[in-house]
Amino acid sequence: MHDYAQILNFWFVEHDKDDWFAGDEAFDRAIAERFADIHRRVAMGEAYEWRTSADGRLAEIIVLDQFSRQLHRGEARAFAQDPMALALAQEAVARGLDQAFEAQRRMFLYMPYMHSESLVVHEQAMQLFTSLGDPEVLKFEEGHRDVISRFGRYPFRNEALGRSSSEEELAYMKEHADRVF
Repeated sequence: MHDYAQILNFWFVEHDKDDWFAGDEAFDRAIAERFADIHRRVAMGEAYEWRTSADGRLAEIIVLDQFSRQLHRGEARAFAQDPMALALAQEAVARGLDQAFEAQRRMFLYMPYMHSESLVVHEQAMQLFTSLGDPEVLKFEEGHRDVISRFGRYPFRNEALGRSSSEEELAYMKEHADRVF
């Protein structure tokens, strides 16, 4: 299995926000070519030894939370690892491991909170994202929280997850076609 340092190097050194949030097919392919097997193995729980360090836990969260979305864009599998990524992030926060990182890395440790469809989880997410001191990132979390508050879920996931959309959700998705949540 790849060393978790390769995951962190790929994510934070070789790439940046221009790749992370662009939805670019070339970036998705790069992840697939280099990390599809590691994603499969991490999703099966085979990276448990990574959890003994803050860096290892962050790498596991990135694989489960971020790589899942790039590898399986538009499919239910894009969200399949969300519960495990959230549990790992919650444990890290409870143990204070998040404080080992600068803001950009902490943001990715916190990202499973943002991806949650639980309003209770978003209440904690607001505190965590506020602690980053980045108004732009906080605004993005606020937008996610507001969608969960309004619908109890992310409407843009409905099709991939085989959920029926309400009329209100359909109108929201039409009005906000540039969003993914």
